[in-house]
Amino acid sequence: MSYWGWIVTDLLAIVRDRAIALTLFGGVLFYSVLYPLPYIHQVATDQAVVVVDLDNSSLSRQMIRYADANSQVAIIARAGSVAEAQTMIDRDQAKGLLLIPEGFRRDLLRGQQVTLGFAGDASYFLIYSAVVRGLTEAGLDISGKLQLQGLLANGILPAAAAKQVAPIALNEVAVFNAGLGYPGYVVPGLFLLILHQTLLIGMGILGAGQWRQTGYWQQFSPLTTVCLRIASFTLLYAFFSAFYVGWCFYGYDVGRLASLGQVLLLMLPFLLATAAAGMALSTLFNRRDLPTQVMLLTSMPILFVGGFVWPLTLIPEPLIWLSQLVPAIPGMMAMLQLNQMGADWSQIMPQWLQLWGLALGYLLLAVWGVRRRQLALADAIHLP
Repeated sequence: MSYWGWIVTDLLAIVRDRAIALTLFGGVLFYSVLYPLPYIHQVATDQAVVVVDLDNSSLSRQMIRYADANSQVAIIARAGSVAEAQTMIDRDQAKGLLLIPEGFRRDLLRGQQVTLGFAGDASYFLIYSAVVRGLTEAGLDISGKLQLQGLLANGILPAAAAKQVAPIALNEVAVFNAGLGYPGYVVPGLFLLILHQTLLIGMGILGAGQWRQTGYWQQFSPLTTVCLRIASFTLLYAFFSAFYVGWCFYGYDVGRLASLGQVLLLMLPFLLATAAAGMALSTLFNRRDLPTQVMLLTSMPILFVGGFVWPLTLIPEPLIWLSQLVPAIPGMMAMLQLNQMGADWSQIMPQWLQLWGLALGYLLLAVWGVRRRQLALADAIHLP
């Protein structure tokens, strides 16, 4: 059998194996929709807020209109008491409440400090953050307007009064992730993790079923077998990668700052290192169901030690050091820096070289593992 014939036979074995085909083809397609779906609306907006207006004055009603005009808040109802508003939050009819105290207008006109009450359902910290930020901005807006009216009443010119109210003009510009949403930095890393985990599962299932018996996978030396198996999976995952990094990135409007050549140059060692790691791990399994269980259990830890959904400073350093042996870690960080943050190639060079080092290291481990399994199978066959 020629090398190309071996690769074609290997690809046919992958397609004909229902468990592997479902994991690879079904998993890649299914997760391309499932994971980005919660983030598709970018940020939390129009969060339902109930108002408890104990002042019922023209100024309190203006405060309510300011809050309702904020994009992060939507005033849905007025309650007669805090207890009534609390009941609406408990029933999930509202996500937060705004309490305007009695004497709100009187105290403001006297120049006295007024305390507005904000509360929200902190079960979802993103929703809670949106409610508090929206109500805080509304409170600052009405406070600034009252200050401006007071200065104008004292005879200060409008331009000078405006400068006194807001002496510093802020121009907030996001350096990265200009949309301030989650698809911009969660989805790209997540897609690479999906490619990483499904590839490991596929190689694990295939290897666990083959190393215990004879077949086409024993026609060549361990080194040649490992290289051919890596080639077949890398060829298959080149199409999956094109689907994720190409069509899905466009479909979900994910930032694309890197050139096509840079992405290809990064994906090559990532796929080779992952395939080599999958080949090495496959020699450790004797049951076809174990690779799926192991890889699913490691998915969330890998996601967190990746450093883009959780600060690395909050993760024990030994775990961070250990995670550097996982090809997904340098792959995800390099992709985020290169494609989403616009880094130069020199800035991701350490991760790129790390991927090549991992590819070489896991290749040697895979050759050793395949040789060990072949010797064990030969011994078992010759036993009386």
